[in-house]
Amino acid sequence: MNPELITHDCSACLAMDMADGAEDGWLVPKLQHRVRDANTLVASLQRTQDRVADVITSFAGSLQFVYLHSIWFGIWILFNIGLIGASLEFDRFPFGLLTMIVSLEAIFLSTFVMVSQNRQALRAEVRNRLDFEANLRSEVWATHIGAKLGIDADHVEAVVRKVIEQAQANESGPSSAS
Repeated sequence: MNPELITHDCSACLAMDMADGAEDGWLVPKLQHRVRDANTLVASLQRTQDRVADVITSFAGSLQFVYLHSIWFGIWILFNIGLIGASLEFDRFPFGLLTMIVSLEAIFLSTFVMVSQNRQALRAEVRNRLDFEANLRSEVWATHIGAKLGIDADHVEAVVRKVIEQAQANESGPSSAS
């Protein structure tokens, strides 16, 4: 927001400027560029390796993954205890090769999960920023509309504070706040 856009003959701008306790021409922190869709922004930031990590994590978190591993472990054990044929045994009990493979798989899957969690955090951060910007735009518009309609901004702020206090009291459980 440019300081030149804040005019001192606009009562709404003056009220918003003084709300932070300093009449400095800044109504709110600088707004970022407008983005209409958080998913579009997140997708543009996504690299191929991020997409691969998301796909692997999605599959690893499914029941198909559990079923596939149950079948794989069952066949592995049947081969290696000699039920399918003694000549097919390649990893005798206590199944050291299977243990190593499963350990390596766990290492890689945990890495993919962490990468996907970081991506989810990025998505949440982008959405939070967009929500913040939308809230700021709404507040600016509401303040200007209220000023044009002659609504007392101090009264509205007092009502807002009271409603917020009541909502917070309601979230924390029954109390004597009224």
